[in-house]
Amino acid sequence: MVKFNNIVYDPQLTDKKFPVKASDPEREAKLVVLQPVGYPFVCNLMESPRIDAVNKELFEIYARDQWEGFSATEGSYLFDQKLLPDYAFKIIRAHPDGSKITRNTSIILLENEREEFHEVKSDITMDDVIGQEDAKIKCRIIMRYLEDPDRFRDWAPRNVLFHGSPGTGKTMLAKSLANELRVPLYLIKATSLIGEHVGDGARQIHELYELASKTAPSVIFIDEMDAIGLDRRFQSLRGDVSEVVNALLTEMDGINQNWGVVTIGATNNPELLDNAIRSRFEEEIEFKLPGDDERRMMLEKYIETMPLDVDFSVDKLVKLTKGMSGRDIKERVLKTALHRALADESPRVEREHIEYALKERDLKSEPRHMFA
Repeated sequence: MVKFNNIVYDPQLTDKKFPVKASDPEREAKLVVLQPVGYPFVCNLMESPRIDAVNKELFEIYARDQWEGFSATEGSYLFDQKLLPDYAFKIIRAHPDGSKITRNTSIILLENEREEFHEVKSDITMDDVIGQEDAKIKCRIIMRYLEDPDRFRDWAPRNVLFHGSPGTGKTMLAKSLANELRVPLYLIKATSLIGEHVGDGARQIHELYELASKTAPSVIFIDEMDAIGLDRRFQSLRGDVSEVVNALLTEMDGINQNWGVVTIGATNNPELLDNAIRSRFEEEIEFKLPGDDERRMMLEKYIETMPLDVDFSVDKLVKLTKGMSGRDIKERVLKTALHRALADESPRVEREHIEYALKERDLKSEPRHMFA
């Protein structure tokens, strides 16, 4: 028989758990603060509920009744055994730490955190975005609208889809648009709207547009649109995802008349979007991989700001980086080469460091197969 974390384990009793009652008054827990976490795993047969203690005194009685005698250690978990079997609560604070829960312990339940949207600040300008001239033209039209929303009304460029390979400047251009106009930019990843409780994602969408309307003119940038707008042929649509999609369609249709609010969606794979969402975008702007001249401009700009000199031909780098995005050139080639040079204690970035970075990128880019 073994005792661990206030639970007695007896192999002869098939690991049944017996809470040990508190007996040392000096180690009695005075205060325990709990945070709702959820179930150890999820399946499509159950939804993780939203936990709110409407009657805090009643919850305290409920909690003490089932966890009396259990250890209160910060960072550990307590599992509900009554109303929501196996639902986990994390102990955020225990005073004193490692004490025992008793009938006298004060137990506080933290409220579920609500997603809050904040304006994204940036000092990026359109001149910082190299290439993507078609997208810049559309952004200038959006700028004209946001400067005088009342003049455009039904002719406003309300919903625009940016699509293209990762790292081609979609988010960067949206930031430059908001910065040059000095208007609020609300940036959200669509993936953050799923995986929560049913109804939460839809609520966040409506709250986001309500905030954007109150601070109009403003820009909403929704990245990874395919996370919620995937064509139904490619997925079995969950209830929470369906509610998010319907809420987004309502706002994009302008039912709530969000004058002065522009929605920019972004995706790497527009062909995977469901037509119900894709059709709401009045225009689609493709972000293309940079050509030779654009890569040369990027390389010269990045190299100028590097802490070490680069002893390698820019013309050769232009050829070697063909097919790469601006992000790849900076993060996976130049930065890797720089770090290699620093590791070698070299006074400059040389040919061997560039070759190392290119080799590393090729290795990381190779497809991985299940049975390789």
